[in-house]
Amino acid sequence: MGEGILPLVWTFLCVAVIVGLAYWFTKHVVGRGFGPYAAGEKTGNIRILSRITVGKDQQLLLVRIGARHFLLGCAQGGISTLAEFSQEEAAAWMETGETGGNTPSFSQALATVLRQRKKR
Repeated sequence: MGEGILPLVWTFLCVAVIVGLAYWFTKHVVGRGFGPYAAGEKTGNIRILSRITVGKDQQLLLVRIGARHFLLGCAQGGISTLAEFSQEEAAAWMETGETGGNTPSFSQALATVLRQRKKR
């Protein structure tokens, strides 16, 4: 009977380690953003300021390219420009700093863009 318990205990221990590592990986590595599409990632003059997932394989990105700011829609079929922010809007964000306390959240920026589009 002792021969059958040791492999069973070893199997449960291996499963527990795998589950623990999977939890750690999702909590600490993936949760912080990973790869070139992580929010705050800077590559040359292009910076993703914020992103939000709106559906399967669909995201909204707030991007700064040089001095210009864009709201982009990303889907499996491609990327489209939804809005470009004016210099005044960008200046207001830059005054408070991109990570400052008064920086508008992504949802606030999206609501502003949607209000502006309705006025047109």
